[in-house]
Amino acid sequence: MNYGKSVTVRPVRNGRGMVALRAFEIDDLICRIRGRIVTPKVVWGYWKTDPRRGANCYRFDSELYLDPEGEIGVFSNHSCNPNARLVRTKSGLQLRALKKIVIGREITHDYSTQTGADDIWTMKCNCGERNCRGKVTSVAKLPAAVLRRYQRLGAIPAFILETMTD
Repeated sequence: MNYGKSVTVRPVRNGRGMVALRAFEIDDLICRIRGRIVTPKVVWGYWKTDPRRGANCYRFDSELYLDPEGEIGVFSNHSCNPNARLVRTKSGLQLRALKKIVIGREITHDYSTQTGADDIWTMKCNCGERNCRGKVTSVAKLPAAVLRRYQRLGAIPAFILETMTD
């Protein structure tokens, strides 16, 4: 299942994931994450009827989420050593390279960068990286060095960082 000439969906370590069909340089646009903007109430409804759909929603701003159902964003997997970051634009979300990505490599981002200090969601991590934290939690629980690195790289949206000071 290809999405343009840059990304495909293939079997990966954790089910199906996004895989590079071309090489990406740092900060290259990998793809746009499209979907329907929904309220937290809608996301909680998903959790009750379709937990996987609830888990696939992206925090879009301090009050809204993006539901990528039927779009490539459903296949974006977590890693504690990600090679991509999510960037919010006026029209949606973009997945951009944090480091060089070679053809055939799975494209991942750190879910904690989209999970505010006010979020209660957690997930057991199975990324397989040497630096795996074992559990994906909110941005507020990231190790200090990881948090500083992500801030320096622009990998955490401002509205997520603001949840740490509220």
